[in-house]
Amino acid sequence: MNTSRFILSSFSILACFATETVSDTAYDESNNFNELVLALKDLNYATVPSFPAPSLSFPSPPVNSSSNGCTLTLPKCKFLGTIMPNVTSQPGSASYVEGDSNYWSSQQAETLPACRVQPETSRDVSASLLVTKFFQCPFAVKSGGHAAFQGASNINGGLTIDLANLNMIQVSSDNTLTQVGAGNRWIDVYMHLDPLQLSVIGGRVADIGVGGLTLGGGISFFSGRHGWACDGVRNYQVVLANASIVEVNQQSFPDLYFALRGGGNNFGIVTSFDLETFPQGQMWGGMTAYPITANASILSALEKFAVNASSDPDAALIVAFAYAEGQYIASTDIEYAKPIIAPPVFQAFTNIESITSTLRITTLTNLTEELKTVNPSGFREFYTTATFKNTPDLQNQILELFVTEVNSITDAEGIIPALVLQPITTEVISYFSKNGGNALGITESDGPLILLNIAIMWSSPLDDDRIISAGNRVVNSSVALAKSMNADYKYIYQNYASQNQNVFAGYGAANQQRLIDISRKYDPEQIFQTLQPGYFKLN
Repeated sequence: MNTSRFILSSFSILACFATETVSDTAYDESNNFNELVLALKDLNYATVPSFPAPSLSFPSPPVNSSSNGCTLTLPKCKFLGTIMPNVTSQPGSASYVEGDSNYWSSQQAETLPACRVQPETSRDVSASLLVTKFFQCPFAVKSGGHAAFQGASNINGGLTIDLANLNMIQVSSDNTLTQVGAGNRWIDVYMHLDPLQLSVIGGRVADIGVGGLTLGGGISFFSGRHGWACDGVRNYQVVLANASIVEVNQQSFPDLYFALRGGGNNFGIVTSFDLETFPQGQMWGGMTAYPITANASILSALEKFAVNASSDPDAALIVAFAYAEGQYIASTDIEYAKPIIAPPVFQAFTNIESITSTLRITTLTNLTEELKTVNPSGFREFYTTATFKNTPDLQNQILELFVTEVNSITDAEGIIPALVLQPITTEVISYFSKNGGNALGITESDGPLILLNIAIMWSSPLDDDRIISAGNRVVNSSVALAKSMNADYKYIYQNYASQNQNVFAGYGAANQQRLIDISRKYDPEQIFQTLQPGYFKLN
């Protein structure tokens, strides 16, 4: 298998879409309906209505509209349903209802698009983008739908492009690459690779989507040996703003390749990823619960692990403190990439007296399914984040801040708040520079670091404001405290960020400007900054 691209199985890409330069494409934004029809027919869509089409109730289309509002929602959806009837769903249909149920947070599930498209090919994605650009209607793109806040990958009154049907998984003949469709969830990938004794750098919770996690960075159980998920992508297939379909790698588009490695949804719609693949058998790992009185021992062990884990890159660790069922509890999630029980790197944790433990030798699939059980869908969700230098005194004081704020909201229905701490070791950071470097802006001299995630789930929307305020106060107070101790750090992890955090400023001014320049080069009309308002924008 070629290392830079795979052959699409369902159809051959049109020659004009196999371009290696953006300027060659004939598919610039249509300024009138006839050009749109011609573009769609060139994509081999046979059923394209002529204009005017009274049955579709089309008014005159906007020309060079700068409005982000969409007043042509109904006809646009009918138009999409005409050219792609098998993948377009309207409100009230069974497929529409099912699509909105496939989100992790209830805030996202409650969001109601005017219609939903579930493309079966990259060509369908290209056609969807052409149509939504023509009508100047906002859109959202969904991979796994595991973001917390409303509008991240769903949109009220616009078009949601749900990539769930882009679910191909194909391993190269030499077992070094796996092509993964952007609609897969990590459980799909691992269930395919586990029987082959192979794996990739991917997510740790079964239901998380491949697309969002990888474009935002992507922490993995294998990050100590291979880096983050974005560091393991050899090639992206991308639908650009002009609707062309391109293969992006370090040789073909080195600047865009850099941007996609941490730059989120700002540069195009990624339809597949070619992921570095490596041998991987069974692992040792699981969850352990401790009494909250063990907090000092756990935080001390975390500090030592962040420093010493580089000596054993097969180790991965998550530390959490949570409130549930009227009490605080501490926990760890430990994984080791080999089937070795209690390796020495975890001795400081295994020596602490625990309440319960699921540590065992098992498969990657099984470990990610276990983490799914503590990340259930159907709740209201809030995430926010910060990054700090590895300072035990700071971590102890952050825990005290967390407990103080949580005590003010424990009466909220169904509430389970958690303070999650994860090390970013110097060994992990060393991989951020491979293949030309990722966009995150973290260097080895910055490490080791501690990543903070405040994660809160609850049941009633009546509690939204006070819970979100409490979570924000924990992070804001923690950042202020860290600054007073000279232990603050700029980085904001995109996949844990709240919607009001300035993610790309945390990449550093130079990287943020570089991403903006790349965006303007490949998306001069700034479609992905304006018509796709969800998730995190470069400015």
